[in-house]
Parts: sequence; structure tokens; C-alpha cells
Amino acid sequence: MTALTHELLRDAVAGDSVALRSRITLQPAGGEGDKVFPPSYAVDGRPEHKYAVEERQIGKTDKVSTTVLLDSVASQANRAELALLEGWERGELVFPVPFVDFSGDGGLTDYDKLTVLEAPHRLADAIFRDSLFDGTLFRLSDVGRAITDATPRNATELFRYSPTSLLFGMWDSTGPKGGLGSKFQRAYVSEIVGFDAQVGKKVGSRIDPLKIERVSSQDRMYNSTDRNEVWTHDPDSAERDRKGNPAHASRGSASGEAGQPSKINHGNIPPSIDAQAGGVTISSAQQTTVMSFAALRRLRFKGYAREAETAARTAVAALGVAAIAYQHEMDFDLRSRCLLLPTHAPKLELLNRDGSASEVVEVDRDSSAQIVSEAATHSAKVGLDWHSAELRLVPAPKLLELIRRSQKASKSEPAAG
Repeated sequence: MTALTHELLRDAVAGDSVALRSRITLQPAGGEGDKVFPPSYAVDGRPEHKYAVEERQIGKTDKVSTTVLLDSVASQANRAELALLEGWERGELVFPVPFVDFSGDGGLTDYDKLTVLEAPHRLADAIFRDSLFDGTLFRLSDVGRAITDATPRNATELFRYSPTSLLFGMWDSTGPKGGLGSKFQRAYVSEIVGFDAQVGKKVGSRIDPLKIERVSSQDRMYNSTDRNEVWTHDPDSAERDRKGNPAHASRGSASGEAGQPSKINHGNIPPSIDAQAGGVTISSAQQTTVMSFAALRRLRFKGYAREAETAARTAVAALGVAAIAYQHEMDFDLRSRCLLLPTHAPKLELLNRDGSASEVVEVDRDSSAQIVSEAATHSAKVGLDWHSAELRLVPAPKLLELIRRSQKASKSEPAAG
């Protein structure tokens, strides 16, 4: 099998191929037949949660499989970004990564810095909007204005400062233009699906070693005004509900019934069966990743020759290739009880316009880093270089104050159920 190179990727982006595709077959770490636990979703606004199960056509045959979504497009994009972040932090991948420096917030947040690869809306996120660059609100700085004005027909500044925003997509809905802000479609799309899914059942129970059972209906328990105490028997030390009455304890909320130790996490919990979130068994799972060269070719760089535009698109595509390789080596531990093992290394297909694969190539962590380096160097030679200086922002005072007020409210107010 041929190894992917910068030259081969550049030719594909220039027009030889429509897309790059990676399909990786996965199995539960516990072996065939072991349960895995998909993400759960609210249904029609009700509190129940269910899995995303649907029937899908498999290939060109008449076979239909009951599938379950194990990792969504949005979640896969986040994992790919974190894979690139790991490579960047290790110094193996060199590309622009703007970040907000929270190291001086006095421990207010859990972050030393929050990067564009972690912000939900990438460089258009409100966290960047509400931070300062060289003492100026980011959107009012020269860099911020240039990014605000970037569009798919002139993506030069966004390429210079945040090429991953072009790869994973961005809608600038929080900027000065609001809903009219530029939209950059995803060029990188990935998801993990399990096939032949059978939904199982989950059981649960709790035996209280202190043998605390139901107490008298006259023995009331209340939410304590002291958050460290959590609950109290004394109504004079209790929080008050909206009518001014002591609030019965109920797992931290201001409602509940008297005489139920389970409301304060004591007592037995009878054995129960959950038929909606009991995990699934599958015949296999598949990660399908598609990087659209057609989407990248729609990115224009005003005032630059075709060679330079191709070089810039190739540099963005190289980051997508690195995301595939690095994510594969970060493993597929999606959540508790959902560890999947790949049955083979990544094999990348360069797809023709008729859907056939013109070539199947392989890539690993080291070769993908080399491709990123060569693509960035070539793009710089033809005039479109990545911003090399650190793009460091600090949170604006109003953002820090918002965080403080939010944390204060969370500590002083009862949890919402």
C-alpha cells in the first residue's frame, strides 16, 4: 500500500479527487457480544433519555441494519480537535492555535488556557469575543476585525490565524453581524455507528449498610441553609421555599416528601430495571470519516494565484489527515463502558467523482506530521503563510465577573432537580 505524501495530497486537493475517506472497523474491548453504552438523548422534551437507534441501508444490497449512534458528528469533531491539540502541545504539529490565557484568574476556572480547539464555536465563540487582545476587545482589534470580515470567498485571514476553523466549520453568529455572520461549512465529517444493535436492560439497586429505612412521616428533613451540611432535621435551620415554608430535602432540590431517607441519599434503593438505557450489543462498529476536497475548493483567497490557493487548501487538508492519524492513536474510549478497539490501521481512500477509489493510501502519526510541515512550508513559499507568533488573549474583566457570579449562584441556590 502506498504511503500518503504531501505531493499526492496536493494533487488530490487540486482536482484529481472529490474527497478523502477513512473507514475503520471497531469491536468492543470486551470482545464480540460485549455491551457498549451509546450516548443518550432527550426525546420530545420529556425527561426520559434514549439512544439514537435507526434503520440504515447497508451497501448496495437489500440488507437493512438496526444501527445505533455511538459518537455523533459534533462529538467526533471535538475528539479530532483534541487529537490535533495533543500534537500541537507536544510540538509535533506546528500550526496557529489562538487561545485565551486564564492562568491569571486566581483559580477561578479549571483552565490555564482555553484554545480555539476547545471552544465550542471555535474562533467565533463568545469566549474569544469577550476576551482582550493587546488590551482591546478581540473583535475590535485588527486581527479580530479581519476575522470578522472573512468569508468563504475570501478566507485568507481565517486561514492565517485559525486554519482548523476552516477544516471543522464555523458560523460567526456571535460577532458584530449576528446571524448574518459568515458560515464556513464542515470539510471534515466523522461519526461512529454500531450495526445490528440490540438494546439491553440495565439493573440497579442499593443496600444501605446502616440499615436506614423509611422513618416516621412526622420526621421531616429539610435543605440546610449551610451548604456544607446539605440537610437538617431543624426547620429553623432550613432553607425556605417560595411561600416561606421550610424546604423539604430532595437530593438538593427544594421539594420532596417527609419520611424518605432516599431523598438525602440514605436508605435502600429497591432493585430496578431500566429498559431505555441498558446499553447495546452490536455485531461491529464503524468509524466513517470523510474530508471533502470539494468543500475546500470552494474556499477562495482573494488576490492570490491558483497555485497559492491550492497550497492553502492542501495545508488545511493536511490538518485533517493528521486529525485522523492522531485520533486513531488516542484510542476510541468514547465514554464509560464504551471502549472500542480498531481491527486495522487507518486506510485512506482518495475518491473519484464516480465514487471509486483512485488510490488507497496509509498514514500514521509521524507521516501525517511530516505532511502538515511540508504543506505549511509550501503554502508560505507561494505567499500564504500561517501566523507564526503566539495569538494570546486574556479574559475581559466582565467575563471573569460573569464567571464569579455564576459560580456564586451555583453555590447558593438549590440544584435544579
